[in-house]
Amino acid sequence: MVTKDKIKVLLSAEEIDKKVEELAERINYDFAGERVIIIGVLKGSFMFMSDLVKKINLQTEIYFLEASSYGAGTQTTGVVKISKDVDRDLAGENVIIVEDIIDTGITMDKVMEILRARGAKTVRLCACLSKPERRKVDIDIDYLGFEIPDEFVVGYGLDVAEKYRNLPYIGVVEISD
Repeated sequence: MVTKDKIKVLLSAEEIDKKVEELAERINYDFAGERVIIIGVLKGSFMFMSDLVKKINLQTEIYFLEASSYGAGTQTTGVVKISKDVDRDLAGENVIIVEDIIDTGITMDKVMEILRARGAKTVRLCACLSKPERRKVDIDIDYLGFEIPDEFVVGYGLDVAEKYRNLPYIGVVEISD
């Protein structure tokens, strides 16, 4: 990939793969013998979710939800917008929401509230990354990959202006002019 931006590797592809394996093992244990509905939050979670579901040995159904409080910028607006919803009844189901990063927690708090209100038996949260320093809403992450510092990260599904989602690692980017 040709770029003028400088990207410093924060988490290697190997570190990520090892953590995804651990998270899948915990999910397999927690839901042994049960079905889980896995809901990926678009767009950022697609790579993480793909790797994760390949390692889950349970009966699964996969759906996507698009929700954001960021718009085109890097700072939250505080207003959660759901632009693609799950087209399945979740009543009585075990739901695992798969998210790329928990930053302020505002978006995920609202999404979890909505899914619980639909009668899901359980609603669990699986996040690749968490930035606890930025949290504005207390949120429990049931399955967490990594806590990271308050830096802007890209790669492994995360982007800046739709760039760098395809990187196999997670890096800190310095935008050049």
